Amino acid sequence: MRQAIARLPGSMIREVANAGLGRSDVLAFWFGESDEVTATPVREAAAASLMRGETFYSHNLGLAELRAALRDYTAALHGDPGDDRIVVTSAGVNGLMLAMQLLVDPGDEVLVVAPVWPNLPSQPLILGGVVKRAALRPDAQGAWRLDLQALLASITPATRVLLVNAPNNPTGWTLTRAEQQAILEHCRRTGTWIVADEVYERVWFGPEACAPSFLDIADAADRLIVVHSFSKSFLMTGWRLGWLVLPRGHLDAIGTLIEFNTSCAPVFAQRGALAALASAGESVAPLVAHWRACRDTLCDALAPLPGVLVARPPGGLYAFLQLEGGTDSLGLAKRLVNEHGLGLAPGVAFGPEGEGWLRWCFASRDAGRLLDGVARLRHALGL
Repeated sequence: MRQAIARLPGSMIREVANAGLGRSDVLAFWFGESDEVTATPVREAAAASLMRGETFYSHNLGLAELRAALRDYTAALHGDPGDDRIVVTSAGVNGLMLAMQLLVDPGDEVLVVAPVWPNLPSQPLILGGVVKRAALRPDAQGAWRLDLQALLASITPATRVLLVNAPNNPTGWTLTRAEQQAILEHCRRTGTWIVADEVYERVWFGPEACAPSFLDIADAADRLIVVHSFSKSFLMTGWRLGWLVLPRGHLDAIGTLIEFNTSCAPVFAQRGALAALASAGESVAPLVAHWRACRDTLCDALAPLPGVLVARPPGGLYAFLQLEGGTDSLGLAKRLVNEHGLGLAPGVAFGPEGEGWLRWCFASRDAGRLLDGVARLRHALGL
């Protein structure tokens, strides 16, 4: 076995979940997904595709009609990217790995803004990259902030890739437009690629339709790859379908990588995605409004608890909370599952920056379920 693989840590989120899976008494908020099923028209479109016998290989880059629909969807939010920059991937995480395979040679430096979902920094490690971290920091109210000048100082001509997830999992932190502009201009000077994980861009609680995106300010020739997924705002986590927006001139190379990784995304899943995009104008906004209400319900219930620090996140699906005196979030998360039936993700799973914190996914059909979870936390705290 390669040493890079042998040294990879397992998922601490899964480690906690495995302690509670199969228990009917556990309220599970550990994974980053809603407990709502995919919309009926999307499932029907996929079922109809299967019944038509669409069970064969498709184009490496995805169905032509889905790529066209994704172009229209992107154009409505960020301006027309053109028809030679979009590729369908077998999940957002597969898109991230394809981007790393395209860009990272052994020994290349990858700078990751953290805390962050552990898959992101692990992928360049698998490829032999050297991962460095630029830390977000919480303020006194529990909101996470970026030290922009420190980040820019860390990006040098030796930095092959800047990997940034915003809105961020787990903190909800989001780049401002001014921060994006400064980062893009600096990376142009250093020759650094930006891989922007923007899968939560529609899970945004500001007045705009989506969070700020690098696509709003970048040129088609910029060294920028934007990663998206159908998982979050389309309720399609189990479908494993995503897409990339690439600079011009990279489709052939990505198509080759897809051939050697997955060959193609399943046709029936792509038919479902077409149905999801067709109804996005009517489905996404009400879903996000519901999640906003869930966020507010959870944060309003957590904030008064003695010793609990939590801020209302501007985007994403998570409340990131700190318990006073907590230094072992993995142990605490396991105790909450085993002793109180409350399933949360340990902050250390997202890197050392998150130690002492817990991630709580608030994407729930029923706000009462969130309040039940808070009651269990109160009991665990002896309140």
